[in-house]
Amino acid sequence: MLVAIEAGSLLRGLILLLSFPIIAVAYVFFSEALAIQMLIYISFSGLRARDIEMVSRAVLPRFYASDEFLGGDKVIGTEIEVDPKTKKATGFVKKPGVLVGKWKRLGVEKEFGEERPDIGLGDRESDHDFMSLLQAIKNNALDAINVAVEDVVTCLEGYMVHPSKSAKPLPLDRLKSPLIFHDGHLVQPPTPLNALITYIWLPFGFVLSVIRFYFNLPLPERIVRHTYPMLGINLVIKGNPPPPPSPGSPGNLYICNHRTALDPIVIAIAMGRKVSCVTYSVSKLSRFLSPIPAVALTRDREADAAMIKALLQKGDLVVCPEGTTCREPYLLRFSALFAELSDRIVPVAVNLKQSMFHGTAVRGVKFWDAYFYFMNPRPTYEVTFLERLPEGMLVKAGGKSSIEVANHVQRVLAGALGFECTQLTRKDKYMLLGGNDGKVESMYSKK
Repeated sequence: MLVAIEAGSLLRGLILLLSFPIIAVAYVFFSEALAIQMLIYISFSGLRARDIEMVSRAVLPRFYASDEFLGGDKVIGTEIEVDPKTKKATGFVKKPGVLVGKWKRLGVEKEFGEERPDIGLGDRESDHDFMSLLQAIKNNALDAINVAVEDVVTCLEGYMVHPSKSAKPLPLDRLKSPLIFHDGHLVQPPTPLNALITYIWLPFGFVLSVIRFYFNLPLPERIVRHTYPMLGINLVIKGNPPPPPSPGSPGNLYICNHRTALDPIVIAIAMGRKVSCVTYSVSKLSRFLSPIPAVALTRDREADAAMIKALLQKGDLVVCPEGTTCREPYLLRFSALFAELSDRIVPVAVNLKQSMFHGTAVRGVKFWDAYFYFMNPRPTYEVTFLERLPEGMLVKAGGKSSIEVANHVQRVLAGALGFECTQLTRKDKYMLLGGNDGKVESMYSKK
């Protein structure tokens, strides 16, 4: 289901869900291999091999880690057949076929040859054949005990691992590598029940998203914060923002961590007044639809600095120095440019809760991110205004370097949120999840 939706589309996922009764019949009355082959055909046929690979790297590990996840040096599994000319999956699998039952046994025999696997783990009835291979190997080894004792393999063991309510997945903070980046729009694992609930909610959620986006968001900020509860949006505001700048004085520079593209808009709503924001890779259409002034950065340091200074002369400005969103409790490295441009820096900690859809994605059209967030039944946004930086922690007044200030603000926000600081960047995220540098033009050139 994850591959069908994330590498394919919601329509393909719906077709897969509706085919579930037929596949269940194939499993019960024919074979597990046939049922799995049907799942594979519906999920994979016609998809680009590159899209399947990106989903396997960017989406699947997060769900594996929340259930069970075993590291390994090699994987012996069912291989997807790809047309060498079109580079698309045919929907079928390579020989010897779906590796269950006797085919799994053949795969193990082919891989190990004369060597002996140490431990075998099975979790279903069709694994009995595979497990009997281990027992046969062990029996053969014990039969040879009178010939060569040193050749006897005494550590061969086989276990059937049945589902247990007492079993708990390993906490994410104990994984060998921390899970910082992942992609995909689904929050919950798409089990048949979860998928059914999601698709039933989808049309209602889309209508609700349109209302939240087009009819509520354009209202004056001081009004929107009161209409949010009526539309099921929970806005939690902590701390007090500084008053608006007086005429003739520069505005405050609000520095926040980045969770979704809505962060600057929600901060404006929390303050009850207009603010401007600067953005990186956001389309012209998204900037046009934004209820607050949104200006695109050029990634030219001098030009961007001049632009930010000009905006601060007009009023308050929101900047997200991470340059991209991060879903997990981590902060990416902060760009230090903001620290050189203002002595009125206010850190703002932003966090959110979503039960059904993530409001950010690397792959696909970025325009839909806000709609996915607003399709959650009861999303929560939490905005915490922290104290303005003292003079001793500023570049001009305190003699600090811009990097020192940026790192300090990162640590302050991480402490307020209970997150961890990292040195990872926007480019690291997009190269891992999307195979590009995260720029709008490069993302569309890959398609």
